Amino acid sequence: MKDLANKLRELNIGSVKENEPLANHTSMKIGGPADILIEPSSIENLRKAVEVIKDSGVEWTVIGRGSNLLVSDKGIEGVVIKLGSGLDDLEIDGTRVTAGGGLSLVNFAITISRKGLSGLEFAGGIPGSIGGAVYMNAGAHGSDISQILEKAYVLFEDGSLEWLANKEMKFSYRTSVLQKERPGVVVGAIFQLQEGNKDEIVADLQKNKDYRKETQPYNFPSCGSVFRNPLPNYAGNLIEKSGLKGHQIGGAQISELHANFIVNKGNAKAEDVLGLIQHVKDTVLDLHGVKMETEVEIIGRK
Repeated sequence: MKDLANKLRELNIGSVKENEPLANHTSMKIGGPADILIEPSSIENLRKAVEVIKDSGVEWTVIGRGSNLLVSDKGIEGVVIKLGSGLDDLEIDGTRVTAGGGLSLVNFAITISRKGLSGLEFAGGIPGSIGGAVYMNAGAHGSDISQILEKAYVLFEDGSLEWLANKEMKFSYRTSVLQKERPGVVVGAIFQLQEGNKDEIVADLQKNKDYRKETQPYNFPSCGSVFRNPLPNYAGNLIEKSGLKGHQIGGAQISELHANFIVNKGNAKAEDVLGLIQHVKDTVLDLHGVKMETEVEIIGRK
């Protein structure tokens, strides 16, 4: 790994760190080390890095802002590529907006709202990156990414880069073609928005942000919603009706404010969170006959 790290440094592709704790890079503040963590400074440098990593035969994983992620206590083997400050560009051309995969979704929504562009008001307060939001078709308040995305620039497992149109993304509830059918990572996206009244757009965005702050546990680290809503049911409601609010294993607790959140009360381990996830699955299935599926992505060494 040392040789690979040195090769990546010689390419001057961006930040390269060894044995970097991934707890520093996830909103849950949980996760063991990455053998190597790189943060490419551009898409071209990302391409160069992937070529070198592939040639070395080392496994690689891509993360964004770590807001919908649970990383194993044993960390992640190989190279972790973080899409961050080098891929956070933003270009506005009328109602057509191009954004880098590493750009904060919150910052993106705020910027375009102040330009009088409508379509992302639902994203007020939603953490994470553009890449992650497109990958999982993030949404709220009756809207989602699929309604405004024109196309996504995707890095596939073989290292190739390709533009996928909205239809090719095969969006559905909190899913896209990239999760199972064609595994890939969004490194950029183009959105088609609409002109609107700036004051109304900004107000709607703020209203949605305030609602999230009132109903979700912002005072503790979390990974956001843990379970997908098993429609027509809601995950938080089922968990609450099962009497599991406040249930705790180690440093991890099912939030007392919103039952579909697991919070880190201090020094929680991934195994604590996994224990709570399994307990919720077992209890809800037993009491309500509903099979719960996770929305959070669980990765890393077993």
